[in-house]
Amino acid sequence: MLRTFPNDVLAGRRDEKRERPSQPQTGTLPPQQPLLRRMWKHRYLMHYHRLIALVVLVNLALLAYGLTQWHWWTAEAINLTALSNLVVANIGLAIVIRQQYVINLLFKIATSVPTSWPLRIRALAGKVYHFGGIHVGGAIVGTLWFGAFVGSLVYSWANGLPGVSLATMIVTGVLLALLIAIIALSMPQFRAKYHDQFELMHRFGGWASLLLFWVQTILFTNDQGGTVWASPGFWVLLVVTFSIALPWLRLKKVAVQIERPSNHVALVQFNHGVTPFAGSSTAVSRSPLTEWHSFANVPAPGQDGFRLTISRAGDWTGQLIDDMPSHVWVKGIPTAGVGNIDKLFKRVVWIATGSGIGPTLPHLLAHTAPARLVWSTRTPRATYGDELVDEILESEPNALIWDTNENGRPDLVQLAYDAVQEFDAEAVIVISNKKLTWQVVYGMESRGIPAYGAIWDS
Repeated sequence: MLRTFPNDVLAGRRDEKRERPSQPQTGTLPPQQPLLRRMWKHRYLMHYHRLIALVVLVNLALLAYGLTQWHWWTAEAINLTALSNLVVANIGLAIVIRQQYVINLLFKIATSVPTSWPLRIRALAGKVYHFGGIHVGGAIVGTLWFGAFVGSLVYSWANGLPGVSLATMIVTGVLLALLIAIIALSMPQFRAKYHDQFELMHRFGGWASLLLFWVQTILFTNDQGGTVWASPGFWVLLVVTFSIALPWLRLKKVAVQIERPSNHVALVQFNHGVTPFAGSSTAVSRSPLTEWHSFANVPAPGQDGFRLTISRAGDWTGQLIDDMPSHVWVKGIPTAGVGNIDKLFKRVVWIATGSGIGPTLPHLLAHTAPARLVWSTRTPRATYGDELVDEILESEPNALIWDTNENGRPDLVQLAYDAVQEFDAEAVIVISNKKLTWQVVYGMESRGIPAYGAIWDS
């Protein structure tokens, strides 16, 4: 394996300082852990999926109690109120867990673990970004409970049991169909291929569902002879509605300055009174009702505002790079992301490919944790500009910048392992595409090294 800096322009900061010359590396990867230990590191058993399973198991336990102890279903009556509460509780959990303030709170709690604690505890706390499993589990199980609720409504109405009206059945049936459609369009295969359609369905279908939930709750409470104020569903819906509306209350159009070091990258400068923390992201749009994209914030220590590093990765990013608009829309607050977990560790290796340097850079600039950078990218100075590359080298003089145009694609698992050994790092954080992220995360964790990377759950 060859550690390489491809040319004098990259390896030196002009004539001021040169990086160390190319030198051979003789490190080899150790064997993976035994099967029974590394199987828990497989992506199908990652913490994201374990949280989905946890939500399912809790609800199965409630179902068992409902069938055996609480007698929700009998020949004489069905406890429709209990079913309705379970629907609202699960759907509400799915929505609130993705609220920006809740996400920031989860990260704050998780990253408050001191570095003096055992690595095993800190490594587990670092998995906080898998919270999306609760979102998915709540949405799926809530919809299943809703199916049971609809079936119970139909049974009660058909058998003349009290507390059910035709209007409630119609609204509930429409709502169930809408929830099923939202989940179907959220499946990973569809979401990856038709992301714009998924986003539109998630937004407008979600808003329509929320409205129907309000109508259904009022109708059902009236059917049951109760008052809306005394219904648990009313208060949960109130919290959910506020949670959904809150980011939109901060919607505004802001001026930006855009530099384009190449036709592949735009460096977007914001200065509208917000200076985010390192490891956060901002949602950006040019058409706020149709499409939003989140990018990692790059604040500079001691300076107001922040930058976004946006690379050409599709129609939206391509148009922004080509058009360089003077204003864009933003909403909500800066929201914590996976990079925040670096402060849990005494030393961290960052692995970035291409524009993955954007989410990595603020941590290097702010020195949120002692770090070593491995950045694999094509013609870094020509693509991202001299100023950005010099800024990286100023913050992390020992960075390994691998020019794939000159040297081909590296073995990132090997480079990550070598960097961990050389730097005596406790963890690896990967900012790359889905395939490479998983290769490095599994390559490290299957060898007992904590590793983290985005899971593309939204």
